[in-house]
This record gives sequence, structure tokens and C-alpha cells, in this order.
Amino acid sequence: MKRALIKLHIAVFLWGFTGVLGRTISLNEGWLVWWRMFLTVVTMWILFGAMGKIKKISAKEFLTIGGIGVLLAMHWLCFYGSIKYANVSIALICLSGSGFVSAILEPLFFGRRINIKELFFGLLTLVGIFMIYQTNLHFSTGFYIGILACLLTVTVSILNKKIVDKYQPESFTLYQLTGGFIGLSALMPFYNRAFPAITWKPVGAEWFWLIVLAWFCTIFTFILYTQALKKLSAFTMNLTLTLEPVYGILLAFVIYQENRDLSNTFYIGFLFILFAVFLQTISLAKKRPGTAVAPIPKWWQFRIKHQK
Repeated sequence: MKRALIKLHIAVFLWGFTGVLGRTISLNEGWLVWWRMFLTVVTMWILFGAMGKIKKISAKEFLTIGGIGVLLAMHWLCFYGSIKYANVSIALICLSGSGFVSAILEPLFFGRRINIKELFFGLLTLVGIFMIYQTNLHFSTGFYIGILACLLTVTVSILNKKIVDKYQPESFTLYQLTGGFIGLSALMPFYNRAFPAITWKPVGAEWFWLIVLAWFCTIFTFILYTQALKKLSAFTMNLTLTLEPVYGILLAFVIYQENRDLSNTFYIGFLFILFAVFLQTISLAKKRPGTAVAPIPKWWQFRIKHQK
């Protein structure tokens, strides 16, 4: 149990680190995501192939899974675009609005009533985001792109929820990222023409950071997370996952001193978001199934794993 918890915290910390890497690597958001997906997909084909974890699927299934992968690539494109046009803290704050978006969209997709409690928690988060936006208007472009990233990640999670339980995690992840990489590759000539990049090729230490992003923050975290999932309860998993944006923002403060670029209202807005997370945690604790291990559903695993 203790080792599983350590693995989970390492995975969450590395997810929080992805935002910092997005600022460290000087490539524009398009080429940064392209190289991340290229290194990740090639490595996963080799690794999962050697482990015998790849299961064949039909062309129709690949188009469905790969199509969602394209939306995932667009999410990453917007997430790193938000970082480039604003900073890491703003991008992560925007993603925290996914709870509000989920509270509205999921009932529409799955034909269930809106959960008032979820909607309330989401609205608290929205208040925090609006307060931060109002006093950081110089980051407006980054905010808009970050909100789009938020909408895309919720859409990906909902679409995954409909189909993910039919497949093994390794195969599903591999085919989704492969489809996303193919779609992004087809888009890049047009994207590069609309948003010309100074360079498309990593230089010097950027190769190292891209490998860290692909191998450690994507593949290694997937392995750690799935191992921890077998030992820890859903309550423990969810509670620990709430630390991801906190880790990311603190890292941005320490490494890039982003706190100097943000107004004092940022902290008040961030407290609203943390308060919403706290209330959600309390609500989750009341439903805690004793000491039994209750794994998080696969659709939620993939939402968390692909969010960064």
C-alpha cells in the first residue's frame, strides 16, 4: 500500500511537471505536441509490442478511437498554446473548469439528470477562474485558449467513457495516441502556415526535455498509475489527483517565478478553486467504501491520464 501511494504521488507530480516543460521547451505549441506524440507513439509501439500488450482492432474501431485521439491532440495543442500565450499557472487554472463543463455535458451525453452538487462545485471553480481573469487581462489570449483546452479534455473524457471498457488499457492508449499523431501530422502543414514557427526541430537540451515529457511524463506515469490503481481505493486516488494543479503551479512559481506576473487576486481566485476541491473531497469521503479497494472506472483513468 505504501509503495503504491509513493508511485501515485510520483505520477501526479510528473503530470504537474508537464506544464513547466511546456514553457521550458522553446518550440511553439504545434511542434512541441508533434514531437511529444511522435516520441511517445514510437516508444509505446516498441514497448507494448515487446510485452505482447497490443491487441488487433478493426479499421472502423481504429477510426473511432483514433478520431478521439485527434481531439486529444487538439487538447494538448491548446493546453501548451495557453502556456505559450500566458503561463503555466493560467493554463492549469483554466483546466480546473472541467468540473463545471462535465457537470453540464455529461448529463446531456448520457441522458441523466444534472447533479446539483457537482454543478455547485463547478460554479465555485468558475467564480475563481473569472476573478483571476478579470485582474490578469494581459493574459486574455492564453485564457481563451486554455478554456478551449478545458472543453476539449471534457469532450475526450466523455467520448472515452462510451467505449473504453471494451479494450485493454495499453491497446486503447496506443491506438488513440497513434490516431492523434496521424491527425496532427496531417494538420501541421496548415497550422505551420497559419502560425509560422521559428524552428520545427528541437535543439540542444530540448531533446532531453522532450524525452522526459514523452517517456517519463506520459509512458512512465501510465505504468505507475495503473500499478497504483490495483492497490489503492478510489477515494485515495481521487484525493491525490487533486494535487496535480497544485504541484504544477508551485513548480511554476519556484522555477519561473510566475507569481511575480500575477495579481494578488490570483490567490483569492485560486482559494475558491481549492475550496471547491475541498468540498468535493468531503463529498467523496462520505461515499468512501470502507477499506475495500474500489478502482476508478477506466474512463476516468483515461481522462486524468490524457489531461496533461
